[in-house]
Amino acid sequence: MSLAACAEIVRRGDPVRFRAAMSCPPPAREVLFPLYAFNVEVSRAPYASEEPMIAEMRLHWWREALEEIGAGGRVRSHEVTDPLAALVRERGLPVEVLDRAAAARRWDIWREPFEDGAAFSAHLERVAGDLAWVSALGLGAAAAEEEEAVRAGAWGAGLARWFLAVPEMEARGRMPLPDGREETVRALAREGLARLDAGRAARTEGAVLALRHGWDAGAVLKAAAREPGRVKDGRLGPGEARSALRLAWVAVRGRW
Repeated sequence: MSLAACAEIVRRGDPVRFRAAMSCPPPAREVLFPLYAFNVEVSRAPYASEEPMIAEMRLHWWREALEEIGAGGRVRSHEVTDPLAALVRERGLPVEVLDRAAAARRWDIWREPFEDGAAFSAHLERVAGDLAWVSALGLGAAAAEEEEAVRAGAWGAGLARWFLAVPEMEARGRMPLPDGREETVRALAREGLARLDAGRAARTEGAVLALRHGWDAGAVLKAAAREPGRVKDGRLGPGEARSALRLAWVAVRGRW
């Protein structure tokens, strides 16, 4: 039931990762759903309240849960913490990497702009790359050979998701891009496409499955590179039918 609860949290909170996970073999879902559900919880913690300190407390609750998981003792009860703790302990996953990803969510609380492009890139590395790498490790990826490719692909996929979220983040009073000029957005999109290509160097099944959530990222980034103004206008999203067909094709091929 805990795994089912995690799946439901992902279904409601992150439909893209839910569909990606459901296209994977059942044993992979047992790894992905607890990790993705954790990601949903920490991503929405900053929006628990308009009062920053309350949002900080909510995010800190999850970081303390990770600390308890890492310590190996009793963990506070929650429909996500229980299966997450079992997964992390069984497979020896690095809680410090998950904590780093959670800590990056403080950006959403305080609404401060990114200092520069490097700070923005580092943020994507935390919120997208760290989660994908822990997922890959949980799915059996070989650390030495796969990390660079997984992180590159996740960064590209993360950028595509970020572009899609720009209108909503701006409506919430955030400043999601360090430089919103069209030439800068175009350059970012091209970098994202290059990183997606680098991610395709991942070969083990675990690494490939950990990147499946980026099945539509290439189409989004290509659209942003062609017409950067579509990012702020919210006109990047691929059609539902085409997106579903692309995911089915990726699942059949075993590559994305």
